[in-house]
Amino acid sequence: MEATLPTSRETPPGTRDGNESDELLRLTDIVATYRGGAIRALESVSLTVGRASIVALLGANGAGKTTVIRTVTGLLGMNGGKLNSGSIVFDGRRIDGRSPSARVTLGLSQVMEGRRVFADLTVDENLQAGAFAVRDKRRRKASYERVLGLFPALGDMRSRVAGYLSGGEQQMLAIGRALMQSPKLLLLDEPSLGLAPLIVQRIGETLREINAVGTSILLVEQNTALALSISDYAYVLEHGRVERSGPSQELRQDASIAALYLGGSASERVSLST
Repeated sequence: MEATLPTSRETPPGTRDGNESDELLRLTDIVATYRGGAIRALESVSLTVGRASIVALLGANGAGKTTVIRTVTGLLGMNGGKLNSGSIVFDGRRIDGRSPSARVTLGLSQVMEGRRVFADLTVDENLQAGAFAVRDKRRRKASYERVLGLFPALGDMRSRVAGYLSGGEQQMLAIGRALMQSPKLLLLDEPSLGLAPLIVQRIGETLREINAVGTSILLVEQNTALALSISDYAYVLEHGRVERSGPSQELRQDASIAALYLGGSASERVSLST
């Protein structure tokens, strides 16, 4: 018999005491499609990310997780999709009508699935490219020093060509490049994909460190054990709908979540201290 997820009607999530002033990002009744409306990818998706919080999006392949990220960043149209209805409010401003570059300027920064570093550029050039919208030299310098503080290994390989780095090193670089904008919200799409368990653990610890200094994180991750161990709140997507949401600690203890998402590979069972 196939396990089913209980639904939840409780109101967000990711904010302190449900206070709207603590909301950084709110999606309301998002409907998104691909191929001219032939494929309905998101169906009335609503979610909230609080300030200085980590929110995870869980679900199988095709559940709509990446589409949520594309909708937030404004890259949906560039991937053949369309936002049909709903609203996106970021830091008190409605942004669903704004360009991707304008959203970056407001404080959104994304690490795409597969890392996508600039393979022909050096580590240092990749990092500097990440700060393209930052005009204040002191702010750029502070961001650069912060990134090297989080990832000391990058400092030792600044002159190396990014395409020759290992998968774990490239993921560190991709995250570091995104942080060069000093974003208010960091969006990550499958950061653990294809990485060894020890590297996955290090990535999880680093995301906690990033969050500890006030950067909010929206994390798309199939590695459910990792996602629930570092996030404050989580949403479970199925077929483009939010089927369940709740504090991550509660979802970790939920038998239906465990049955559907916590019985996988060794990398999925990686344990991070809470």
